[in-house]
Amino acid sequence: MKSINEMHIKFPSKSLNEGFARSVVSAFVMELDPTIAELADIKTAVSEAVTNCIVHGYRREAGVVYIDAYIYEDKLVVLKIRDKGVGIEDIKEAMKPLFTTAADEERAGLGFAVMQSFMDKVKVRSAVGKGTTVTLEKKIVPTR
Repeated sequence: MKSINEMHIKFPSKSLNEGFARSVVSAFVMELDPTIAELADIKTAVSEAVTNCIVHGYRREAGVVYIDAYIYEDKLVVLKIRDKGVGIEDIKEAMKPLFTTAADEERAGLGFAVMQSFMDKVKVRSAVGKGTTVTLEKKIVPTR
């Protein structure tokens, strides 16, 4: 399946860039005329994925977060958010609600659960020492 539009960005793994990522992705998706709820769902999932890169992937060290965004003819939005950080040892365990590797901070461990609740599909690939890619998919339902 070939995308009808795509975007590729990268930015430093700083917390202040989480809002930037949310804004850029929502601007990109606007061409599909999503509902306010659909847009809020996408923005929330992107926030969670980017925050995971910053807090867990790079453990607040300097790094780069990458977002590849695609739109397909059937109004399917695919977002790939990745880092080249520490990776995830056990993806299945990491995706369980309340699991967190940031024990020294006040983290709820709900990032993946939030992403799954707002998106149609969430896939996670990771290699220890090489990084993690989270793929988020959401179909925008026509309102007219």
